Amino acid sequence: MTSTLRPAAATETEQRPGRWLALAVLVLAVLLVAVDATVLGLATPYISEDLEPSGTQLLWIGDVYSFVIAGLLVSMGSLGDRIGRKRILLGGATAFGAISVLNAYATTPELMILARALLGVAGATLMPATLALIRNIFHDPRERSLAVGIWGATASAGTAVGPIAGGFLLEHFWWGSVFLINLPVMAVLVLVGVRLLPESRNPDPGPWDLAGVLLSLVGVIGIVYAVKEAAAHGFTPAVLGAGAVGAAALYRFVRRQLTLPTPLLDIRLFRNRGFSGAVLADLLTVLGMSGLVFFLSQYLQLVQDRRPFEAGLAEVPAAVGAVAAGLVAGRAARRFSVRAVVSGGLAAVGLALAALTTLDAATGYPLLGAALLVVGVGAGFSFTVTADVILSSVPKEQAGAASAVSETAYELGAALGIALLGSIVTAAYRGFPGPPGTPSQARESLGGAVEASENLPAHTAQELLGAARDAFVHGLHLASGAGAAVLLGAAAAAWVLLKGQKLEDAG
Repeated sequence: MTSTLRPAAATETEQRPGRWLALAVLVLAVLLVAVDATVLGLATPYISEDLEPSGTQLLWIGDVYSFVIAGLLVSMGSLGDRIGRKRILLGGATAFGAISVLNAYATTPELMILARALLGVAGATLMPATLALIRNIFHDPRERSLAVGIWGATASAGTAVGPIAGGFLLEHFWWGSVFLINLPVMAVLVLVGVRLLPESRNPDPGPWDLAGVLLSLVGVIGIVYAVKEAAAHGFTPAVLGAGAVGAAALYRFVRRQLTLPTPLLDIRLFRNRGFSGAVLADLLTVLGMSGLVFFLSQYLQLVQDRRPFEAGLAEVPAAVGAVAAGLVAGRAARRFSVRAVVSGGLAAVGLALAALTTLDAATGYPLLGAALLVVGVGAGFSFTVTADVILSSVPKEQAGAASAVSETAYELGAALGIALLGSIVTAAYRGFPGPPGTPSQARESLGGAVEASENLPAHTAQELLGAARDAFVHGLHLASGAGAAVLLGAAAAAWVLLKGQKLEDAG
């Protein structure tokens, strides 16, 4: 593997004690992103009640962040390789905190969608920079596996901290407070990171390809928008046009990258079967799980009548399982095999999602908690090992771009999952047989139905809520079943594509 350091310098860097303190700073950025992603789902019922978005606007609030971040990750990862990963990480983190304030004080659905989009621009700088810095700080493969495991475990811990902290805030303050918790984490990250993080960049980066940035942004957003709208409204001329523009832009992007001496993204990386298999596994895993992640908080609060803090605690088993699995995933992959750990983890998630098709309003917590624990363990094993495979497949100077590909797969999977599986839930919900005089807002979202029921006679309100909750749970069954099929298919694909793949050993 190529290196920009002389062997003596590399050894000195490997032995520097400060690398673990630097990792502690990097995981703060990961924690920031994970917490922000999870508190949105918990706050969705309150945002729906206060801002009164339509069903389509509610989906946009949920996935526009992923749309933008997916379109910009490769560009920002490559920019970090050029101007310095520390610089782009700290600058992006500062912007992330400032834009979180705009999210907190949004007064209309349109402003909330804009704020989420801007947060996506800032967020696109964070995750690729953290993984790229890990790749350049930790040269010993086993140490790097542990560092990646800690990185992934922190992201999983954030999915637990987010609902708990968010639930507490939602019970005592207004919904905007869940975005303001980003600020203290941001302040610590920037102030400590300035002193502890080492700077790293590609020593011979070449010019930043602005045309490529525009093509990748148009391509990804066009494709994702077309999929989202086709799932919701069918193949209209506007949908087909957006899809065609996106596909043409991505085709031109790929052709352009193949001809540039220093591309934004080295397309030849995908000739590595392990790299391609890991990226595909990440994309399909997140796609299949997105329906559960986005709608679970609504199920716990609006169907089972749990308080926000209680709903946050109910989601903890997934995070606990992911943390535990992430810390031992590298060791397991070396003892058994990469494809066994990744495929086994994905299959476990698929089976857990299949079990969730039996949920109803009266389902006890043991079934849900056990399923979430299995989801966390399976995802923790898979994500940690695929991240390690992706990082070890490229030279250090391309770490930012490679990390960005991994994160693009994650965000693209999230956007597609919310679009496709979310549209399944929305379509199943809107047709519920409500009582005569059911307000139109009740058919837009379950939160709208709960709000509408407060102004109806008791008998009518009970009938409306019963029908709305049954329809929502039916949609959740369909989304969980579709997600299970995707995860089991991903497990089979990973078994084939990761054949013979091994993690690097020290030496």
